[in-house]
Parts: sequence; C-alpha cells; structure tokens
Amino acid sequence: MAKETTISLTLDGIPLTAYPGQTLAAVLMSNGIRSWRTTRFEYQPRGVLCGIGVCFDCLITLNGMPNVRACTTEASNGDELNSQLGTGHGHFE
Repeated sequence: MAKETTISLTLDGIPLTAYPGQTLAAVLMSNGIRSWRTTRFEYQPRGVLCGIGVCFDCLITLNGMPNVRACTTEASNGDELNSQLGTGHGHFE
C-alpha cells in the first residue's frame, strides 16, 4: 500500500499536517482544533457549525485574507492560517 502524501500548513505559526483534498475546517479539526474565530462583541469562540458554507461561523484568515470559509475552502501546501478576531479587519471593529 502506498503512503499517502501530506501537505503542510500553519495556524498562528503552529505547524499542521493535512491530506490533499481536505477543507481547512477538516484540517483544523483533525489536528484537535475546535475553534479559530471569536465573535466581535462578546469574543465567543467559533468553529464549524453548519459545515456547508451557510452560517459563516467558520471564518478564518487565510494567507492574509480575512473572512474565508474554512468549511468550503480546500487546504493547500504552505497555507498560513490565522485565528480571526471578529470581522478580521483590525482591532477597531
């Protein structure tokens, strides 16, 4: 049996391993990470809720671009993910 190829990416500088074809949410959850965003007013943790791109709870910053849906975006080798605070557009939201 051939060994599966893996890809590497990071969340807040922490290295993660993924398999080609996994969504960002699947990568995060398979690495034991359940939340990667906080709400903008009460700073409540968020991760996957619907898993199909409808609810916007899974938003993450991908390669410097905020508000990417982790549940519908496929991971790529070298991706840099960052936890997102609120809207992802800076401190004063």
